[in-house]
Amino acid sequence: MQQRVLGRDGLEVSAIGLGCMGLSFAYGPATDRRDAIGLIRAAHERGVTFFDTAEAYGPGINEELVGEALEPIRDRVVIATKFGFRNGVPSEGLDSRPERIREVAEAALKRLRTDRIDLFYQHRVDPNVPIEEVAGTVKELIQAGKVLHFGLSEASADSIRRAHAVQPVAALQSEYSMWWREPEAEILPLLDELGIGFVPFSPLGRGFLTGKIDANTTFGAGDFRSTLPRFSPEAVKANQAVVDLVRELAQAKGVTPAQTALAWLLAQRPWIVPIPGTTKLERLEENLGAARVELDTADLARIDQALATVEVVGDRYPAATQRLINR
Repeated sequence: MQQRVLGRDGLEVSAIGLGCMGLSFAYGPATDRRDAIGLIRAAHERGVTFFDTAEAYGPGINEELVGEALEPIRDRVVIATKFGFRNGVPSEGLDSRPERIREVAEAALKRLRTDRIDLFYQHRVDPNVPIEEVAGTVKELIQAGKVLHFGLSEASADSIRRAHAVQPVAALQSEYSMWWREPEAEILPLLDELGIGFVPFSPLGRGFLTGKIDANTTFGAGDFRSTLPRFSPEAVKANQAVVDLVRELAQAKGVTPAQTALAWLLAQRPWIVPIPGTTKLERLEENLGAARVELDTADLARIDQALATVEVVGDRYPAATQRLINR
């Protein structure tokens, strides 16, 4: 697996990471613990060194899982986790007060079975706490050796710039894919200017870009996609044009739609590191195969031209959740 660097302080990670959220949160029943640990370790055996979790995934359950899985190989991996929700529960609202950040860090260190957090993200910007205060608190944790790098998630350009002035931001984590290209307008140029890495979550459009979801798909109990406007039957039907395009591109390259979508992301910038999630070993291996797919300038130009003809239908989140983004 090729390596990439996030930020100017040299945080080196595998070109494709593993988003661990879905192993225990948001997509229905949790994966059997033994199977989940096996999948995380299998990812490392196949070259993955970058693993993403958060206090809010459970809360705490996903961190405990990741900690147990990676404890035997802790010094060979990079672990990212997040703070920012009251009691670690998104529905209870935001909480990035300095005392809460320190509390989350201490709890995460225990759950992750480690003495340092490699990358500590603010999960969502809290309008009640100045971003400079958040960055300053993480800076203190870095000085204490409990955190190595600072990150933000779904933050606006203004928040990124203000935070970075206090404590250099190593990475921004936000949604970005062939299905959601908003970061290209303002965020990617800013990250380029400031030397900040980008970690796209949902790089496969929460499974949509794989071509395995259509208007007849029903989501099981506990699968939060059933609450997302973009996954309503009407929106899914309207957005099939995106899937058809990805499938056509994949066939032309002799790869899968998932590999095409991930390879496209990797080709956008050398400091982009997508973190697809999965619960299945065969899907893990398929996703990692994207690192070997080469898209040349002509390929990328054809993709851009084709994507420009497709209008994506539906918001990413319900209105209440949408308000937590780009602050």
